[in-house]
Amino acid sequence: MIPLMLDLAGRRVLIFGGGDVGARKAAYFEHEAEVTVISRSFSPDLEGLAIRRLEADISTLADEGLRGLLQGAFLAVAATSDPGLNDRIGGICAETGVLFNNAAGEPGDVTIPSVVRGRNYLVAISTRGKSPAVSRYLRMKLEAEHADLDLMIDLQEEMRSMLKEVEPAQEKRSRILWSILRDEEVWAALAADYGRARTLAIERYLHA
Repeated sequence: MIPLMLDLAGRRVLIFGGGDVGARKAAYFEHEAEVTVISRSFSPDLEGLAIRRLEADISTLADEGLRGLLQGAFLAVAATSDPGLNDRIGGICAETGVLFNNAAGEPGDVTIPSVVRGRNYLVAISTRGKSPAVSRYLRMKLEAEHADLDLMIDLQEEMRSMLKEVEPAQEKRSRILWSILRDEEVWAALAADYGRARTLAIERYLHA
């Protein structure tokens, strides 16, 4: 597997199973895609999510019925409590060219990562299903130890723009930006006052 970031705007995502796992998967995709949850019952955690519900007993559907549901879908998630049923959905996805994630059963061709999301950045973490706890641990560690990362990205963008006006050599611009990134005093200033961090970076690295 290789990591990719996809724009799912306007894409159809089907989630088979409306329990707690299905609700988590729906919450993951709801802001980016057109999500439909298919189940005979629905978790309260689905309340308030921007999704469509389709009430159906998936276990009684023949393969043709599943193929009909999958028509036009970009990605399907099997989140039922029956691994055999999940695998059957996965097999039909493979036949019809629909990307597939399996919550329980044979692995699909899509892994849903743990995500660290800021205003300016997105980091995806996966242990390929071997340890969700480690994925969560890394996410929490990144969030705790890099709380000012958004501000540093803002500062880097501003400094990069300034450097393009005064320094023609790309290699030197890159070294200066790395120096700012490694400057602990700049980081400390960011935590308290962006303006102070900006002034410090300019004085140290642009007017040096």
